[in-house]
Amino acid sequence: MVKHKKLKVIWDIEAKEHLSDAIAYIRKESLQGVKKVKQAILDTVKSLPDNPEIYEPDRFKEDNEGNYRAVTVYSYRIAYKITEKYILILRLRHTSREPLEY
Repeated sequence: MVKHKKLKVIWDIEAKEHLSDAIAYIRKESLQGVKKVKQAILDTVKSLPDNPEIYEPDRFKEDNEGNYRAVTVYSYRIAYKITEKYILILRLRHTSREPLEY
């Protein structure tokens, strides 16, 4: 059995800002909800090194060969890229917002 090296997770600056904005928005509505959503998002991201290809390829990425993936957590879509050395969190957006192709 071949053992794969665990990849490090890196957040893009814009993705960090998107997370901060989402947390600030949810906090206005519910203090309990913000903790629940934030923890679920962070837990999902932390689990990526264990199996980065568990989630489906990102259908909004043009010419995607499978290294761009996405997962939805509590109506927030997390898009990420798998490289040989790390997993890059590219963006976080609410699913009610118009998706961006990239």
